[in-house]
Amino acid sequence: MAGDLSTYSYKSAQNMHYMSLPADGKVQVMYVWIDGSGEHMRAKTKTMDFVPKCVEDCLEWNFDGSSTDQAEGSNSDLYLQPKAMFKDPFRLGDNKIVLCDIYKYNRKPEDKNFRYHCNQVMSHPDVVKTLPWFGIEQEYTFLSPDGHPFGWPKLGYPGPQGPYYCGVGADKVHGRAIVEAHYRACLYAGVKIAGTNAEVMPAQWEFQVGPCLGIEMGDHLWMARFLLHRVAEDFGVVVSLDPKPMAGDWNGAGAHTNFSTQEMRDENGIVAIKEAVKKLSKKHDKHIFAYDPKEGRDNARRLTGLHETSSLGDFSSGVANRGASIRIPRHCGENGCGYMEDRRPASNCDPYRVTEALIRSCVLDDWSDFFVHSDAMGPLPEDSE
Repeated sequence: MAGDLSTYSYKSAQNMHYMSLPADGKVQVMYVWIDGSGEHMRAKTKTMDFVPKCVEDCLEWNFDGSSTDQAEGSNSDLYLQPKAMFKDPFRLGDNKIVLCDIYKYNRKPEDKNFRYHCNQVMSHPDVVKTLPWFGIEQEYTFLSPDGHPFGWPKLGYPGPQGPYYCGVGADKVHGRAIVEAHYRACLYAGVKIAGTNAEVMPAQWEFQVGPCLGIEMGDHLWMARFLLHRVAEDFGVVVSLDPKPMAGDWNGAGAHTNFSTQEMRDENGIVAIKEAVKKLSKKHDKHIFAYDPKEGRDNARRLTGLHETSSLGDFSSGVANRGASIRIPRHCGENGCGYMEDRRPASNCDPYRVTEALIRSCVLDDWSDFFVHSDAMGPLPEDSE
C-alpha cells in the first residue's frame, strides 16, 4: 500500500548504510528552483570542496530549460543563481539546500522569476522603512499516487465535514506522520515554520510560515513547500496544492496571507489597517490576477462564497469574518492594532507575487510596472470602482 509506514521504515533502514558513508571532505549542495508551471519545483545536486558559509559561497549553475518548460531546445541553457541557503534535513551534516533565481541566456530574469520583481519592490526605500511582516497559512492535500485523497475510501467518500479540523484519531486524520516529519525537517533546515494543523477536509492539512520580513516570506514558503514534497516522496504520498482538489461540498485550499507594517502594529494601528483595506478594495481585480498561477482561473473554483471563502468577483472585509476577502482578527480589532489576513490567495499561489501585490497596493499605491509574463492569459485588470 502506498504510504505504508512499514515500507517506509524498511527503505529508510536500507538507505541508512549509504547515507552514513564518509564523504571524504566533500559537501553536497542541492539547487532548487521553480519550473515553468510556476507551481512545481525541480532540484539537482552539486559537489563542493568546502562548506559554504553563506549563499554567496555557492556558485552559479545551469540547467536544461527545455525540459522544464522554460526555454526552447535550440537555446536551452538557463542560469541558476542561489539566493537563500538552508541546512539539508535529508543528507544532514554540512550539506545544504539553496533556493535559486533563474536567468535567461541574455542574463535577464526568466519569465516566471517573480522573486526578481518582488525583491525590487521589497528593496524600495519607502517599503524598507515600513518593516513589512508576512505570514502565510499554506493549505494542501495528501493524495495517493493514483490521485485519490489519501485515506479516503476507494469506492466512496468519508463522512461530511465537521470532525476533521484539528482532529485526532485514525478516523479523523490521515498522514500525520508525514506532517510531523515535515515539521521537524523545516525546523532543522532553518525554515521559519510557525505551526501546523489538520484542516476541514480529511487528508487536508495546513502549515504556517512566518513572521517573515519582506522577500524572506517567499523564500521560506517555497523552501517549506519543497521540503513537504520531498518528505512525502519518502512516504510514497503525493502533495497537491490544487485550490479545489475535490468538487462538491468540500473545502478548497488557500494560502491565507497575514500582513502588517510597523504602523499597523503600533498603538492605534487599526487606523492604518482600515486605510490599507480601503486601498485593497480598489485593486481587487489586480489581486485576483496575481493570486494564482492562472490569473484567477484556479481561484474561480474555490472563491465561491461558500466553504469559508469570499466571492471571486466581490471585495469584502470584516472582523473575524472568514467569509470575507480581508479578515481583521478579533484580537486585533479589540487591541486596536496588529495585522490583517488576506484570504484570497490560492494554495498554489506564488508567494513572491502575493507579497509584492500587497506592498504595491498598501504601501506604494503603484502598479505601473507590475510584471505580466509573456504567456499570461490576459492583461492586468483595471482598478475596481
